[in-house]
Amino acid sequence: MAKKDKVFDSNYKIEDFKFDKKVASVFDDMVSRSVPMYKESMMAAVTLAKNFIKNKSIIYDVGCSTGTLLIKSSEIFDDNSLKFIGIDSSQDMLNQAQQKIQKSFKKKQISLKKQDIEKKILIKNASVVFMNYTLQFVRPLSRQKLLDEIFRGMNKNSVIIIIEKVLGNDSLFNRMYIDLYFKYKSKVGYSDEEIKNKREALENVLVPYRIDENIELLKRSGFESVDIFFKWFNWCGFVAVKK
Repeated sequence: MAKKDKVFDSNYKIEDFKFDKKVASVFDDMVSRSVPMYKESMMAAVTLAKNFIKNKSIIYDVGCSTGTLLIKSSEIFDDNSLKFIGIDSSQDMLNQAQQKIQKSFKKKQISLKKQDIEKKILIKNASVVFMNYTLQFVRPLSRQKLLDEIFRGMNKNSVIIIIEKVLGNDSLFNRMYIDLYFKYKSKVGYSDEEIKNKREALENVLVPYRIDENIELLKRSGFESVDIFFKWFNWCGFVAVKK
């Protein structure tokens, strides 16, 4: 069972959010309670991706955190010719991922790489790239360059799947969605103080874009077919194909 997330309780000292050892140790509980329909959206992403896998290609998870999606996709795709590579900038997250991978019967096909994706990302022979809840943490000025580099390393007829927190196009709905999200967090057991502390910690660290801005980023990189496959108020899943 995942260790319970208490990072932002009454003992928390406000500072910028970072994926350090404290967060990594409770991340699985944190993300499952903080992201609406987390498991469902992950399974939808894997189901979509299965249509694009090619023999002897590489499946990437950019911002792989503790490796949950990486392990799940390796077990579902069940092709021994595939390689699965998880990329993350946090060594603490990768340490947690490595512990989980060692328990998987697909561990020989999975590898992890520590990379600062804002500076450089190495992608090659990719048929599938997952980037879930990651782009929102990349500095806005670095997002286009990152997607351009990923696009260049992808094979023809390959797919990138991105799930993000997004802004509403209308301020009325945007405020409504944020309020509904905070109510959701209360229902899953977070206190008002925890919600407030985390919101302050994420200020200027998690910077969401509007749906149309994310789509435009993908199209500028060269992805011709772009669509939305998942939506929950201010959370959205994008799928884009390199033809």
